[in-house]
Amino acid sequence: MKVIVSHDVDHLTVSEHFTDTIIPKFIVRMNIELLLQKISLREVYLRYCNLFRNKWNNISELMDFDEKEKVPSTFFVGVNNGLGLNYERKLSEKYIAEILSHGFDCGVHGISWINKESVDLEYATFKDISGLNDFGIRMHYLRNNIEILQTISNAGYLFDSSDYGTKEHYKIGEMFEFPLHIMEKYEIEGKKKWQIYSTKEAVESSIIRINAYEKIDIKYLTILFHDFYFDDSFSTWKNWYTEIIKYCKSQGYIFINYRDAIKKSQTT
Repeated sequence: MKVIVSHDVDHLTVSEHFTDTIIPKFIVRMNIELLLQKISLREVYLRYCNLFRNKWNNISELMDFDEKEKVPSTFFVGVNNGLGLNYERKLSEKYIAEILSHGFDCGVHGISWINKESVDLEYATFKDISGLNDFGIRMHYLRNNIEILQTISNAGYLFDSSDYGTKEHYKIGEMFEFPLHIMEKYEIEGKKKWQIYSTKEAVESSIIRINAYEKIDIKYLTILFHDFYFDDSFSTWKNWYTEIIKYCKSQGYIFINYRDAIKKSQTT
């Protein structure tokens, strides 16, 4: 079994959310987690520090870690606004260039889905910004159905990874679909909107799931971790990611990105 790691970029700055409800929800969630004794006072302090620093992304830190661990991850960055994703195009341009310059792959964190024109425009915008001729997508909030997947396939995307579930990769038209198998949110929050599991509990349950996927012979196990959480203010989340990477390496799993997985699929 090979492992594909990816990162969704939902936020870049705090200030991009001054006109929506993300910041109040963030504070309410933090207080709930503190009252439930799921996070420490230090984490609360660090989260407030990041609020005042206007820093809500950890892309550089995560790239440093992945590079050190030799994990060829893929970052999905938005080039459109909606559903709580509100950063400016100039910041998209900055971070897409930075990600590509460090040798990591980059794709679209998709917002458009209602009609062909909006999907095509989002595709063209990312192509213009990145300079890439082919690239993949993951829909924000994993929004997908057969119509959405067919529309983004028709737009020209190389691959998508929005279909969450226990499935092997498959094709929709010319586009490869790599179902998402493990996402940190579900491992740490379950069905809540705040943390309910400890690092130990989340890692143990995730390892059980990884082993189950190996038993059914999934060829490419896909793992999603949001860069937002790669910070000591979210110690459970950050530790979960580092422990899962460590576990995969201890089992001898090979890390691969979507592009290389596609190349291998086309030659076998």
